[in-house]
Amino acid sequence: MTRVAPDSNEAKRIDAALGAWRQGDLALDELWFVHVGDAGVALSDAAAESGEAGVQAFTSDVAGLVVVSQTCDIVRSCVTHPFVEVAPLVEVDETHLIEVQRGRRPGRATLPSLAGARLVADLDRVMTLEKSVVATWTRTAGYVDDADGRRFAQALARKRVRFAFPDDFVDVARKLDERLKDKHDKNSDEGRGLRALREIRVQATPFWEAPEVAVFLWFIRNGEDADFESKNWAGLLADWLKRLPASGRFKTVDGQVASLEDMTAQEYIDSDPLDLDHLSTGAPK
Repeated sequence: MTRVAPDSNEAKRIDAALGAWRQGDLALDELWFVHVGDAGVALSDAAAESGEAGVQAFTSDVAGLVVVSQTCDIVRSCVTHPFVEVAPLVEVDETHLIEVQRGRRPGRATLPSLAGARLVADLDRVMTLEKSVVATWTRTAGYVDDADGRRFAQALARKRVRFAFPDDFVDVARKLDERLKDKHDKNSDEGRGLRALREIRVQATPFWEAPEVAVFLWFIRNGEDADFESKNWAGLLADWLKRLPASGRFKTVDGQVASLEDMTAQEYIDSDPLDLDHLSTGAPK
């Protein structure tokens, strides 16, 4: 079917309806999401046996939708920019929500207005719709603070641009990764310490593919948490670092618990986030 562009009057109506929409806005009355799948897998065995197998579109129930298109693309003319991208909202538990809020789940994003209902955007699923459809929706502002909108945009960017660590570093870092995942939710000094971190970043000197690499880990805390529960961070840091021993090309491994104020801008942009989802290779060798 060939798409037919709206006439001038209809285009003006659509553009006016979308004039207030921006990235991060919510459609909380739209509880559906369309995805394409293999009907032979997604349908019941009986349906598949009836000859309905093949590539088909399916609708699944969600907790609402959030706009992920950039604001400038949303408000441009529907004649030249006719589409909007949205992601589904899904409910998660409190621990998962905190991980998303702290940027440790690059496949998810959230906004303060969603926290009470423990809703996050599932960025692994994105649906493209014509603006004429979105123009019929009820808009709920996703945020009122520009800083919240900026953090949401950064979460969307991180999903697409997060760094792929070299395979040999993934192998070396596996014990640390397993430790962080195992202890993160525990009611212990280490668990509470991990939950108090804003993010973890890794810096390679001179660069990741060099024959010999010095690895430095930044465990970034909030600025006010100079002491963790009136204790020094040094003990936790030492325990984390011993989980990532120098090995192979990685001749030295060091680290620091620091606030953003302790880092230079150059150190921040030269490092890469160590997300809980960062290990993307297969099983351990």
